[in-house]
This record gives sequence, structure tokens and C-alpha cells, in this order.
Amino acid sequence: MEYLVGIDVGTSGVKVLIIDRDGNVVSSGTEEYPLSTPRAGWAEQNPADWWAGTVRCLKKTINKAGINSVDIMGVGLTGQMHGSVFLDRENRVVRPAILWCDQRTTKECAEITRDVGKKRVFEITCNPVLTGFQAPKIIWMRNNEPELYKSTVKVLLPKDYIRFLLTGEFATDVSDASGTSMFDVRKRRWSDEILAKLGLSKTLLPESFESTEITGYITKEASKMTGLNEQTPVVAGAGDQAAGGVGNGIVEEGLVSVSLGTSGVVFAHSDKVSPDPKGRLHTFCHAVPGRWHLMGVMLSAGGSFRWLRDTFFADGKDSKKHTYDAMTSLAKKVTPGSEGLIFLPYLTGERCPYPDPEARGVFFGLSLKHKKEHIVRSVMEGVTFGLKDSIRIMQEIGVPVCARFRISGGGGKSDLWCQMMADIFGGNTVRLSSEEGPSYGAAILAGVGTGLYKDVVSACKKMIKEDDSSLFKPDKKNNTVYNKFYGLYNNLYKVLKEQFDNLAEIS
Repeated sequence: MEYLVGIDVGTSGVKVLIIDRDGNVVSSGTEEYPLSTPRAGWAEQNPADWWAGTVRCLKKTINKAGINSVDIMGVGLTGQMHGSVFLDRENRVVRPAILWCDQRTTKECAEITRDVGKKRVFEITCNPVLTGFQAPKIIWMRNNEPELYKSTVKVLLPKDYIRFLLTGEFATDVSDASGTSMFDVRKRRWSDEILAKLGLSKTLLPESFESTEITGYITKEASKMTGLNEQTPVVAGAGDQAAGGVGNGIVEEGLVSVSLGTSGVVFAHSDKVSPDPKGRLHTFCHAVPGRWHLMGVMLSAGGSFRWLRDTFFADGKDSKKHTYDAMTSLAKKVTPGSEGLIFLPYLTGERCPYPDPEARGVFFGLSLKHKKEHIVRSVMEGVTFGLKDSIRIMQEIGVPVCARFRISGGGGKSDLWCQMMADIFGGNTVRLSSEEGPSYGAAILAGVGTGLYKDVVSACKKMIKEDDSSLFKPDKKNNTVYNKFYGLYNNLYKVLKEQFDNLAEIS
């Protein structure tokens, strides 16, 4: 039997997945590692923790599968996007990696936008320059840590640092590179124009490849450490959202997925470059060669629910799952609209549709009649309204969106939340029969790159199926109620935007 490996270098931990050529999951494992917040708004990790976790997880997962590593045909990589790993001439990490959720680069975003030109940077990258992206991090380091910057000769995205340790090669893929503010998304290559205007050498960056292309082979040293066979091919892979799109089968126009994890993502395939003219959505190269995707990203989706749990419900006696179940049971007691209580889920700023690091969470309409069950339901509804923002914009700019949404992520395990999404979106929501996400997509990409599958689309059609037993249809009455509250929700940010900025100045 032939097998494939997907490695997902996530924010909270690394996941390794092994599938057979029919797409059946043979073995999986995870290893967690810490996240550091040395200052408010900063988020960093030690890349050595990623590697140590990857080594342990690969060995454990291969042993658990009970297979011969010579039967592993290929490895696909995915992981958290936008992070920056800075290497010196000896390929040593010069400082902790700066992550996707780090907000320190507001001034650098303005600097890049000024130097390249707001219109021009959007024409090339199809996105505004955002604090989470990689180019602002590089400029921040040049501005604030000049000695470390001078010693830096290579900057890698998180999964690509693991690629280097596995293969000895510097490489990335077009989907991950799309989130750097240095990549020509239309032409699917690094932008010489942007690099020149920013005074950055192209040698800082790895070569970019389509997601299914082979970028290197497992070295002898990595083989000894991980249990992978020497010379096993490693394909380019994809950023976690593009790989998750493949893992959810979003590889043809019309299909849309909604991922409800710590962040929330609405993901749609596109056969052509179709950026939102107002820059409210991300437009990136897809992991499907020659294709693109549009993506709306909320920073605190399931993260808002976790904050609520940790702040008001966690007492150390119950498991996290039990606490979540208890919270959703409370929410069921409340009618749609939470009796006039609306939650804005901007706990760590926001990305889409408002690229605003100063935005903050708000409970609007709070009164004496509201109890904790209203607060729980309003958080779930506010997050879902935020996801609807992206769906509405996709429809507005003409992206094909069928009225059937594939749901994944931790929040998608809740029947109440799936029904709520159906009611608010006004379309069916459905889970997949097997949900493994980005690591599954990375393994599929490895299968295409090594010739086990003809292409990404045919592989996904064969292996990814919807679970019709978990189909949720919208309730027309609830949809009517929610449309009224969504109108209020949609106006609140516009009214509060100036006050968010004022608050940031004094706090």
C-alpha cells in the first residue's frame, strides 16, 4: 500500500496525518508548543519548538501507523501563514519568529503603502498591506532591530523553515507567498517592483513553486531524526487556508467553506483573479495550480467563544468540552437575536472586512433583562454575523457562491452553531464525512505531486464527501429575524470606528 504524509505547522501545535492512496486516514498525531506575547499586541514563537514538535510527531505517527516508511510516497507541508523566520549566513535563527496575529507593524504598513503606492500595491498583490503580513515584519525589523536585520540573509514562512530542516532547500509555494505583500498574485511570482521600492533584496526570499511541485527530498539527517525514508519527495504544499480549502474540496467555482476555529474563514475558489475593489477580502493564489481563492478572515471567531469560556465559565472542575457543551445548552434557551443583545467580535482587532488593529469587542444593547445565556448566544451570533460579512461581499462582487456551505473547525461541531449559520446565511450548511483540514489537503497535494493522483480536482472528488446526515436547512422565520439584527450589526463598526481610534490613543 502507498501512503502520503501531511504536516501542519499550526499556531498551537503541529499535526501529522498519514493517509493511504484512497484517502483513508491511517494515523494522526499532534504535538503542542507555547506562544509568547512579550508585549501587548505581539505574538512570537521559537522555530526550534516547531521542529522539535515535528520530529516527535512524525516518529510517533509513523510508529502508530505501523507502516514501513519506504511506502510513504510523498510529504506535503502546510501551516500558519504570514509568520517570519529570520536566518543568518549559518542558517541560524536570529530572533523569535513574528506570527500572523502580531499587531506591532501598523507604522510599517503605512510606510510600505506610501513607498509603493496604495493603488499600485493593490494592483500587484490584490490586497492592502496588513499588520499580519510578512513584508511589514521585515521592515519593522529593519527599523527597530537594525543589527539583527543586517545579519539576516533569508526570511522564511513557518512551514518553509520546517521544509528547510527536512530537505535542506529554501522554497515556498504561491498560496503562502500571496500573504507577504511582496508577491505578484496575478503573475504568481515575487514582485521585483515592490522589492525594489522597499529596498529589499530578492535573495532574502525563497524560490516560489506551485503547490503540487516537488521542492526537495528528505535528507539523511532528517531521516534519522523523523523516521521518514531518505529521498522521500516533499512538495511545495500550501498555507493553511489554501490547504484547508483542498482538504474541504473547495477546488471548483461555486463551492464555499466556512471554518470556525480560533479565527473564522470564509473560503471560495475562483478560476480567475477577482479581487474585491475595496480590499475587504483577501485574494490569494490557490493551491490548485493556475487558480485563485478569495477569503474573508475574522481574527476572533471561535477565539471569542473561548475567551467567554475562560473568562466567565471555566472553574477548573469540568473539561473544556463539557464547558462548551454547557454554554451552548444555555444559548438554546434564548430566542434568535438574543433579545436585542449584539456582540462585535473584534477582541484582537479585525482583518475582514475591516482591516483595523484598533477595533475592539463590544456588547451592544445590554440591559437588566439579559442573563448569561443571552451573552453566550450573542457571542455565537456576532461571530456568525461577521462571517456573513464575507459571504455578502463575495456575492456583491460576483463570486459564484452556491447556497450550501461546507462547515469545519471546532465551532462547526456544534449543531446549534451550524443551524445558526444556516439561519443567518440563508443557505444550507453541511459537515464533511471526514474532517482533517489543512493536513489532509497537504497530503492530497503530495499525492498529486508524486503522481498518485492526476490532479487536485479529481483527487478531491474521489476522497471528499459531504455528510448529508449533518445537513442544516435555514428556518425562514429565524432568517427574517436575523436579517434585521444583521442590519444593526453591520452599522455598529462604522459608528464606532472613530471611537476605537480614540480609545487606542489613551489606553
